[in-house]
Amino acid sequence: MSNPFTSLAMALVLALPLSAAPDRAPRAPQRPVNLNTATVTELMQLPRIGQKTAERIIAFRKQHGGFQRPEELMNVKGIGEKSFAKLKPFLAISPAPHPAVQTK
Repeated sequence: MSNPFTSLAMALVLALPLSAAPDRAPRAPQRPVNLNTATVTELMQLPRIGQKTAERIIAFRKQHGGFQRPEELMNVKGIGEKSFAKLKPFLAISPAPHPAVQTK
């Protein structure tokens, strides 16, 4: 015969991973994220974008002088067609900021 406390403990152990699992709903930003001005933190609000990918997006933006079209995001390592399709509704593009020109 099994001990009722052992049975209860086993049931709790088996149920724990189910109750502790985080909500798997994709996160979404409250407003569109501008690829030309967003910070790492703002980019991380996008679905399936972690810190490393956000840093790659910013590096790409700096190297290429900003994004002209949202589709250019697929040139960033880790973002393919499927990922881009999920991100597209949350993206915005404004003119890339130009460095200030000093006048004499």
